[in-house]
Amino acid sequence: MSDDYIRLIPTDPAWQPKPHDAAAAVAYVTGLFAGPGDDVWAVEAQFYDRPTVVDAGMYLERITCPRCGADIALDWLGDLVRANSTGFDRLDARVPCCNAVGSLTDVRFEDPIGFARFVVSAMNATRAKYELDTEELTQVAGLLGHPVMQIIARY
Repeated sequence: MSDDYIRLIPTDPAWQPKPHDAAAAVAYVTGLFAGPGDDVWAVEAQFYDRPTVVDAGMYLERITCPRCGADIALDWLGDLVRANSTGFDRLDARVPCCNAVGSLTDVRFEDPIGFARFVVSAMNATRAKYELDTEELTQVAGLLGHPVMQIIARY
C-alpha cells in the first residue's frame, strides 16, 4: 500500500517559522480535513537544520536543465540526495548535460519538488478537493508569515 503526502514548504529554502506559527499552520491544515467524509492520518511540522529535499516520490517524472533545456536522468537527483543525506550546505549543483553550475531551486522538476528547512506534512489525507487551493495556501502563508508552495508526493 502506498502513502500520499501533501507538503507545504516556504518559498525560501533557508526560512523557518517560529514554533507557535508552525503549530497554528498545523492546526489549520488539520482542520481542512475535518469535514464529513474527510480524513487525514497525521499532520505535522518538521524542522531541519539545513535545507532538505522535499520530493514528489513516484510523481517525479522528469528533470530538465534550466540553462539548455535538456532532460536530466532522475538518478542525478538521487545521487545528490544520497550525497547530502542530512541536508544541503549549499544548493549549488553542476548539471550533467551542459556542465553549468546553478541553484537546485532553478532546475525544473516535474512534478515539483523543493528544498526547505521547514515542512508541514499531511499524510494520507482525504477530502473532495485533495490539493490545497490558492486561498488555503494563502491562509497557511499568513499563519507562518512567509509564502509557501505545495508538493504532492506518493511513496
